[in-house]
Amino acid sequence: MQPELKQAVASGQALPLMEAFYTIQGEGYHKGSAAFFIRIGGCDVGCHWCDVKESWDADKHPPTYIENIVAQAKEHAEVVVVTGGEPLMWDMGPLTQALHKAGMKTHIETSGAYPLSGDWDWICLSPKKRMLPKTEIYQKADELKVIVYNKDDLNFGARQVLGVRDDCKLYLQPEWSRRDSAIPLIVDYVLENPKWMASLQTHKYLKIP
Repeated sequence: MQPELKQAVASGQALPLMEAFYTIQGEGYHKGSAAFFIRIGGCDVGCHWCDVKESWDADKHPPTYIENIVAQAKEHAEVVVVTGGEPLMWDMGPLTQALHKAGMKTHIETSGAYPLSGDWDWICLSPKKRMLPKTEIYQKADELKVIVYNKDDLNFGARQVLGVRDDCKLYLQPEWSRRDSAIPLIVDYVLENPKWMASLQTHKYLKIP
């Protein structure tokens, strides 16, 4: 990588872009609404059930200057969702500043395993057992999304909710490959704990990105 580009990545002026696409948000609070997704490469959280393992190695994804990312986003949507990988491995400040300057709203989907950077209109925190979120992000989260692979994940979710704000939206979402066994667990749990809501990956049912 050229020194100039390497410095741009270090300062958040360029990011390892895996893909960018316009679609319908499939999960959580904003499901069903149009958004432009920016998927950033790089993740060491290492969820064994991750469905985008190709995002893990940041070196496989070309560093892209944020002005090019923002220009593409502006052609499509008012809401931009930054996801990964784990986007907080990188400095999100310059990207969110540029998106806001262009008149767009900024959403992020993160495990919270790295310090929060950037100015966000909506933060979806999806904590993972292997690398727990930084303490400070819990009170910033607008949405807590816990992936349910087995029954122990319900206990994990109960511990994670202790740190978030009272108005944080709470979601339990089945891991896609275990949905047939996880959905009944979620249904029973939500009925017993109605502060939680069930979430599904509706984009997979709709067969869209």
